[in-house]
Amino acid sequence: MPIGVIESLDHEARGITRLEGKTIFVEGALPGEIVEYASFRRKPSYELAHLVNVISGSVSRIRPHCEYFGVCGGCAMQHLEPSAQVAAKQRVLEDSLWHIGRVRPEQILSPIQGAPWGYRHRARLGVRNVPKKGGALVGFHERRSSFIADMRSCAVLPPHVSDLLLPLRALVASLSIPDRLPQIEVAVGEQCTALVLRILEPLNARDEDLLRQFADRHGVVFYLQPKGPDTVYRFYPLPGPRLSYRLPEFALELEFRPTDFTQVNHAVNRVLVRRALRLLDPRPGERIADLFCGLGNFTLPIARSGASVVGVEGSQALVGRGRESAVANGLADCVEFDVANLFECTPESLAALGRFDKMLIDPPREGAIEVVNAIGEDGPQRIVYVSCNPATLARDASVLVNDKGYAFKAAGVVNMFPHTGHVESLAVFEKACPQWIPSPAGPVT
Repeated sequence: MPIGVIESLDHEARGITRLEGKTIFVEGALPGEIVEYASFRRKPSYELAHLVNVISGSVSRIRPHCEYFGVCGGCAMQHLEPSAQVAAKQRVLEDSLWHIGRVRPEQILSPIQGAPWGYRHRARLGVRNVPKKGGALVGFHERRSSFIADMRSCAVLPPHVSDLLLPLRALVASLSIPDRLPQIEVAVGEQCTALVLRILEPLNARDEDLLRQFADRHGVVFYLQPKGPDTVYRFYPLPGPRLSYRLPEFALELEFRPTDFTQVNHAVNRVLVRRALRLLDPRPGERIADLFCGLGNFTLPIARSGASVVGVEGSQALVGRGRESAVANGLADCVEFDVANLFECTPESLAALGRFDKMLIDPPREGAIEVVNAIGEDGPQRIVYVSCNPATLARDASVLVNDKGYAFKAAGVVNMFPHTGHVESLAVFEKACPQWIPSPAGPVT
């Protein structure tokens, strides 16, 4: 059995060791540990392995909080003390910036973090009817498997959602189509919790009655999705509260549909918006771009500052939601939303939006390489970049620094998904300016 010394964690929270020039990724191993491992996949330049035995353990290794950890694939880092998780993610960010982009920020921002449990307000739960295990299973997939974990609770879901797992299993098993309901999507709002049932065949009258009874008993709202995401519709109850989340610091409430993209962690999102706005420092009279704006998570707070803001997003539906929220929050006069595919951004299409004093970019995992390549000499004075992928942030940062003449002022991690290897981050780029205000010292919670 091979033995290795773990150097660090990768972006999927696997321990990294090396053997005869080959990189070995060991699931469950922690930095500084000496471990025995067994490989389950071999490639010419690397191997994937699972942990067999810890010979010398890390002081940061703890007992996982959840009994399903190691089987359920929803979490990857419960065996690592929470503050050490954040430190590991900070290292992943810094390593990516240097090794991929050959850039380093002038300042490391204090990490943004929140409660480690009960934080996940959005989730996609798999469903599978397994008579050998007593009926339907509802939960996350098992690690490295298409099977659904046999879980009866989940510590990262809000407690009231975790408490629904067993009742949902019973509900699915009682329906006429238990084998034709592969997914339940969960969306938790300020005033209601929505469950979207992906149904591959229509429900009958008895099924519909069972859903109504379940909704009344557990205080949830059912949506049905017979085909693609555009077919989702509210089933029961039809009247009542709608999904929304609040940004109290900016006196905002934004409505959304259960399949819209919103941040999974409402508490951390509030801190993220506050930090991003502080770094962007929008002021009355400025014209600011919010690219990949979604339904206005940053757009509307920027507008609340008195600046004029243009939100650009590829989804017509999300732009429509943003416009509705601008009206509902009294900001329609200082917000403009445009639909555009920013993955096809060119210098000409970016220039057609007009000149901006500042810019916020919040792209998906693919990053914003077309946008940063399109920025011209009259580009914005300051750019705040919200990233969900350190690798594409590093690539884009290299262009901004080496090709576009921006200084890389600061960067730091956002622990949006505790106990997972997912690394979100915040970065600031600026043209020469004497008025740069650094982030406050110490952690922001």
